[in-house]
Parts: sequence; C-alpha cells; structure tokens
Amino acid sequence: MYQDAPAELDRYPMVTAADLAGRRERPRRVKMWARDFIDDSLYNPHYGYFSKQAVIFTPGAPFDFRALADDLDFLRVLGQRYTEFEDALDAAEGRSDVRQLWHTPTELFRPHYGRAVARYLAANYKLSLYPYHDLVIYELGAGNGTLMADILDHLRAADPDVYERTRYKIIEISPALAALQRSRAAPHRARVEVIGRSIFAWDTYVPGPCFFLALEVFDNFAHDMLRYDWATARPLQGLVVIDAAGDFHEFYTPQLDPHAARFLQLRQLAQPPPREGALLRAALRNEPLWPMQHAQAPLARLARALRAALPLAANLSPPDFIPTRLVAFFDVLREHFPAHRLVAADFSRLPDAVPGRNAPVVQTRYRRETVPVGTIYVHQGYFDILFPTDWPLAECLYRALTGKLTRVMSHADFLRRWCVLHDVTPRSGESPLLGWYQNACFMSSV
Repeated sequence: MYQDAPAELDRYPMVTAADLAGRRERPRRVKMWARDFIDDSLYNPHYGYFSKQAVIFTPGAPFDFRALADDLDFLRVLGQRYTEFEDALDAAEGRSDVRQLWHTPTELFRPHYGRAVARYLAANYKLSLYPYHDLVIYELGAGNGTLMADILDHLRAADPDVYERTRYKIIEISPALAALQRSRAAPHRARVEVIGRSIFAWDTYVPGPCFFLALEVFDNFAHDMLRYDWATARPLQGLVVIDAAGDFHEFYTPQLDPHAARFLQLRQLAQPPPREGALLRAALRNEPLWPMQHAQAPLARLARALRAALPLAANLSPPDFIPTRLVAFFDVLREHFPAHRLVAADFSRLPDAVPGRNAPVVQTRYRRETVPVGTIYVHQGYFDILFPTDWPLAECLYRALTGKLTRVMSHADFLRRWCVLHDVTPRSGESPLLGWYQNACFMSSV
C-alpha cells in the first residue's frame, strides 16, 4: 500500500460488496475498495441504508399550490406534513432517534411531476414508435411507486390509446420497496411488472425499443476514490481496511483495479482535449484537480511542478470521486437494452459535501435533524451517501459507450416544457417546482 499499513491489516482478505451481501453483521478484518464500501453501506440486504433504514416521505394528499401564498407558505405546510408523517410512524412503530427520512420531487409535487414525465414519454412515443411498437417503460429504483402510478394515471385519463399499449417494468433491489410498488400498481396490475433484481446483475436481452427512467438514481451509484501524486500525476486508488474492532483505516495504492483503470481510459478518450484557455480558467477558479485530469498539457505540468515545490506541500492531491458504477450502468444499457432511450435526472451539485472533486454528501438524521459528516467511512447503513453528477462528463461517457446522442437541460427547462406550471404555482407567481431544484439536470437520449 502507498501509505504504510501494519502487517496484520495488510493480511486481511480483499472483499467486494457482493461477497458481503450474505452477511448479517457488518464486516471486520477485511479490506475493500471505496466503491464496495459505499455499495455495502447503502445496499447490503441485512444492514444497508436503503434496505433497512431509509423511509421515503409521503405527504398524503397532493399539495394545493394555488391555495398557498408563496414559497415560505409551502415550506410551512411541508414542515407540518413532515411532523404529522413522522408522528404517525412513531405511534405505529415506536419513537426512533435515527429514523432516516427523505423525500423526492416526485413525492413533493405529485401528481404534476409524474404527469410531466408522462407527457414527455407519450409525445416521443407517438412521434417515432406508435403504432408499430408498444410503449415499454423501465424504471430503475422506483421508491414508493409514486412516479409509476402518476404516469399511468395520466396516460389512462389523457391518452387512453397510448395507455392500452403501455407496459411498465420496475427494477427494484429492495424487497420492501418492491412489495410497496406492487401494492401501488394495483389499479394498473395488468400493465405493471416489478422485477426484484439489481440492475448490475441484469442478464436479460431486451431487443425492442423502450424508455429507461433513472430519476434521482445516479446520486446513489457508488464511486471509486482516487488521489494523484503531485509530482508525477500518477493515480492511486483508495481502499479501506476494517480492523478487528470495526474501526476504519484509509489507504491508497498505485495498483488500480480494472474498473478504475478503465474509467481513466474512457475519460481520456471520451472528453475532448481542453484548450489552454480552458485550463487557465480552471486554474483561476482554483479547481484543485485540473492539473491531474489533463496531465500532459504544458500548463498542467507547470502547475504540478509549482505545487510540488511548495514547502510542506502534501504528496497527494485531494480525492477525486470517479463514477465507476455509472459506467457499469451504461454498459448494461448498451449490452442488454440496445434500443433504449434514457431519461435521467439528478443533482449537478450538492452543499455540505466531504472534501474532494465530485465529492458526496454524507449525512444521517438524528432526532429529526439532518447531520452531515466529513468522511465516507461511517457506520454502514445509518448514513446516506449521495453524489452530484458531472453532467458534461456523464454525457461524454454515455455517448462513447452507447453511441447515442443526448440532450442535457436544466431541471427547470425540462419542466417548463412538459409541466402545466399553473398547477404548481402559488399566488406569488413563483413555482417551488422550478426554484427548489436549480442544482439538478435532465439528460435524455435523442
């Protein structure tokens, strides 16, 4: 290892999240890549965050936005609904200081958010596929099933001919959420199938055209963590050693695993070479890792030499969180869904992130308050670990791996086009649907 490790720790076996899936207790005396630690923390069937701890907030009846005065009024009513929801959970399950409660725009703005997605799907389906093909929709990680229900309710009411041709398939890794989704699908049972499987274990070939929805999914795809030698720009990959007491020890090695090595090659090939002006702007913005991503540019070499010459300078750069799981997802789309059309949405930036480029927010809830922390190495299952999406990079990777063209637009621009904004606008004239998610984007295949 790059950083010296006690011989005992170095002898621990290397494990993956898949190796730990059958374990009911958090592992000790092992080591693993950061990617596998994040996967295990979030998705382990027995103690993972989404498997055992996370609860998706459901506000009950849809909000009557036209009756609200403004954003502050909506925030007030939302706070009341949150309190009522959690009080009801306490009454049913007993009080919990560590209940992990979170929400999505689908839940907050139902049914209008789902209707906007339904209009997009119906319009694009009728433009190029109807009547020769059915409208086949795959949704990854459907939560409570609210988006599915709102899409199908809208199609049945507004586009019955399209509804009759619709087949909706949910891919869900959580058995508890899969059961909830089947219950929500009852009014549309003949058109919905819930497939209990990880998308990364998908082995069925789907040759026909389909739409693939991945909304608020990329943020919980595990990342690998790299740091770079300031003198040489050589990447080192992060791993964690968990000792006999369950404590975490972070180390780096220059021996990259195949996923990280492939990502670096793809990033180099997929992104166009930067011009010196772009590098200069990155330097002026004080972006810490630009000399590493474009290591051979003369300006980057100069910047690294100057940085390495500083007294008491660290040997390694800040962390670079690379989306290796996102690349694996694009591989699945290319290999098993060759005629798919992707519709993805997620955050482009997040507040309170841990240090590093493209770094995640790591947070838990304690006594109904959100508590962010400064490291990814936390007690598995009790912390959400969510990443921003580098949309320019994601678009380049997706195009390189699938050969498809894409369009990236802001969350607000997508909803201005496909949502009836009058229905989600308080009397002040400013819609929280547009204002609350200014740090999010949509990407779609074209």
